[in-house]
Amino acid sequence: MSNPITERSVTSLPGIPTLLALLVLLLVDGWFGFQGGMANAPMDVVAAVLVGIVLLIGFGGFFNVEPNQAAVLSLFGKYAGSVREQGLRFANPFYAVRKISLRVRNFESSKIKVNELQGSPIEIGAVIVWQVVDSAEAVYNVDDYESYVQIQSESALRQMATSYPYDNHDDPNVVSLRSHPAEIGQHLMGQLKERLAQAGVAVNDARISHLAYAPEIAQAMLQRQQADAVVAARTRIVYGAVSMVEMALGQLKDKGLADLDPERRASMVSNMLVVLCSERPAQPVVNAGTIY
Repeated sequence: MSNPITERSVTSLPGIPTLLALLVLLLVDGWFGFQGGMANAPMDVVAAVLVGIVLLIGFGGFFNVEPNQAAVLSLFGKYAGSVREQGLRFANPFYAVRKISLRVRNFESSKIKVNELQGSPIEIGAVIVWQVVDSAEAVYNVDDYESYVQIQSESALRQMATSYPYDNHDDPNVVSLRSHPAEIGQHLMGQLKERLAQAGVAVNDARISHLAYAPEIAQAMLQRQQADAVVAARTRIVYGAVSMVEMALGQLKDKGLADLDPERRASMVSNMLVVLCSERPAQPVVNAGTIY
């Protein structure tokens, strides 16, 4: 396997001064040729023509570099270097110039259907923020760096999605796709940086943009979530009701308001739990006589 090519700088001249110098030399050469022709000196004319051809070829060495752009120069297929200085530049006219944008870009993946860690099919998509940091690697180490970023991003997203469950089901110790977006984003960024480093691409950010169960199981999973929510709510209500009953019995005993035998205590506990845990307001029966 050949060694990867990394970016290096190549010498280039400021374009405007070089352009003015070439124009002046071209005018001088034209004047020299004209004088040779007037003096009937064919050798001077030939020399002026050859110099003029060289000067005209030199005009092919100008190229423009915009802000956040790099020009990758190659000489007969061999990498010569990159130029990042902005404005009009001049280099060897035989250099082939390819310009690469260094601007920050957004890439939004398509919605991918994949099985999460527990085997449930889900749909997931992500937004990747990236930019080229090494122009030579982007041009020479991969065939098409933009297509490479897209394919590798979707591959990393698919692999990451299979490593976590969709939901942690109220277990804070379980990292899931839905409940821990920051950790998931960091994991995705780590995989992307490893995959895209050889293409001269840096990943600035990676976040999940779409996450849902696949349509074929979405209704069943919604019912499951609703059932989990009902169970959690009932558990909390029962816990609070038991605490209130315990507090009421304790205060009645401490203050000597009522001395209940075990049977009446059990009846009171039952009635209070019905009142506290019922979904509808209770309709109590008032006993106007003695409680015994």
